[in-house]
Amino acid sequence: MSEQITRSGGSLAELREMVNAAGGPAAAPDAAPVREPKRDQFGRSYATGRRKNAVARVWVKPGKGNIEINGKPLGKYFARPVLRMLLTQPFLVADRYQQFDVVATVVGGGLSGQAGAVRHGISRALTYYEPGLRPVLKTAGFLTRDSRVVERKKYGRMKARRSFQFSKR
Repeated sequence: MSEQITRSGGSLAELREMVNAAGGPAAAPDAAPVREPKRDQFGRSYATGRRKNAVARVWVKPGKGNIEINGKPLGKYFARPVLRMLLTQPFLVADRYQQFDVVATVVGGGLSGQAGAVRHGISRALTYYEPGLRPVLKTAGFLTRDSRVVERKKYGRMKARRSFQFSKR
């Protein structure tokens, strides 16, 4: 077949016909890949979420909507309603509210960064459990890792960019 391709010097359409005739894949080039669910032996999907300096390991499985973070319930770990709202956003957008149980462990960063990391992890784990949810979560922006981190302090300065007060005399 490779001899035919090099000798023909034909167009891309002719090349496709030859590949299809040879029993190759007849998929359209712009078709999205078919994703398989990724689940462990317990029926859970695992994903890692990151935000600022926080890293969250998240397991998602079908359940009643219980969310447990570092061994504590959601309301106890994240006392602020805004942070609790962040974690429920992926379920609300995907129309799966209170259908999944979440177990997460988070390390590093502050509470805001940890909430963002858990949200990122929940979104990724949902797409692994149910690949059909990927377009909905992607358009909502939940699968994108927010790459903004704190800038390091430089020598000769008070903070990352703030320098000492200039004295003329």
